[in-house]
Amino acid sequence: MPSPLSQRLAEIVGAPHVLTGAACAPYVVEGRSPDFAVFPGSKDEVAAVLAMAADSGVPVTPWGGGTRMGLGSPPAHPGLVLRLGRLARLVEHEPGDLTATVGAGMTLETLQAALGRRGQWLSLDPPEAARATMGGILASNASGPRRHLYGTARDLLIGLTMVLADGTVVRGGGKVVKNVAGYDLPKLAVGSFGTLGVIVEATVKLRPRPDCDRLVIARFQTLAEAGSGARAVMASDLIPSALDLADAEALSARDGAAGSDGAALLVGVDGLAEQVDWQCAELIRLLKDCGLSDWRLLDGEERDQAWRLLGRMALTVFPEGSAGMSWGVLPTQVAELMEQGREIARRSGLRAALSAHAGVGIVSAVLGAAGAEARRVAETLAEWRALVNASGGHALVEWAPLAVKERISVWDTPDPAHRIMKQIKAELDPRGILNPGRFVGGI
Repeated sequence: MPSPLSQRLAEIVGAPHVLTGAACAPYVVEGRSPDFAVFPGSKDEVAAVLAMAADSGVPVTPWGGGTRMGLGSPPAHPGLVLRLGRLARLVEHEPGDLTATVGAGMTLETLQAALGRRGQWLSLDPPEAARATMGGILASNASGPRRHLYGTARDLLIGLTMVLADGTVVRGGGKVVKNVAGYDLPKLAVGSFGTLGVIVEATVKLRPRPDCDRLVIARFQTLAEAGSGARAVMASDLIPSALDLADAEALSARDGAAGSDGAALLVGVDGLAEQVDWQCAELIRLLKDCGLSDWRLLDGEERDQAWRLLGRMALTVFPEGSAGMSWGVLPTQVAELMEQGREIARRSGLRAALSAHAGVGIVSAVLGAAGAEARRVAETLAEWRALVNASGGHALVEWAPLAVKERISVWDTPDPAHRIMKQIKAELDPRGILNPGRFVGGI
């Protein structure tokens, strides 16, 4: 017999949109099963579900495409998974204003296809575009290689609609690029991992599609030479859309061959065809002075496939990847810290694959340790964190088996701003039902 809670949920969203028991298996979080998986079809239904959960004291786990659900501290109990896939409507597209308003459940791939028919695009390229939803991208502030030129989700967000934990629907920002009133709420929500409210709709600014878009893959004999090349590009007059650095193991995810030595720069260039031609030629000339050994110029589907494969590096580079970590460091430190991180893994008897958005200082580091015990993996991650923290940077365990997460904190030690974050959480979610305990410092 259905429980009173499942009956109430069915009354709100319809019985076919409420899952219980074994049907919730696709929504297990860190080995913990939710009691319900609920699929609301409108912002009003989201509000009603959250109000009911707040009244009942049921934890709520917002869920977009599921691409970032491994990020965060393990939940004590997922409670109710709020799956937003039915909120997948392009609400409004104003080509003349270069803006679009989109439901949180729409995938980035679907949105880009719709915008592309009008010659426009949203300049975001996080991994897994076919699964990543706009709500999830904003909640995690996800981005990809093109953040080098175009910024992150926070930079492209104009306004949003969010449902608070008690079911209150709030709006912030506007629908035109020049409107800056109310920006605090949107910027607060981006990167909050669903701990402050559930994003149900967002307005973003767009760009015309570039006439020409190419990828230069520049090979070097050593990671140090590739790092030197990255610094040379950053110091030049070139304006690449992307500037990524990958070691040999990371490149094996793209090439399908085992990694050994060497490294590569992956440089994206877009714009008018004449400008792109000049920049590509100037890039090769510049990199020859840094030890360039080989290079390829990719376009079209071959270019897109190369970016997709590198974006999936964390999941594909090793047959059994043990853990993934993200570092935020100064761009000038990227290559040196990648070298040191690789050496730490070698001393531990583990393999490592490292790539980076070199121009903004974001490193993705993956440990490959099939059969290694959790303690050794956790100790290696701890050494990586110590290395990064000592350089003034920050480190985040993006994914790892539960046995590893039980031995090392996902997040760095909270800084003094954590007190303010806790106060904001208490104000917007006083009963602590939204993703409880998964964010920094147990928020």
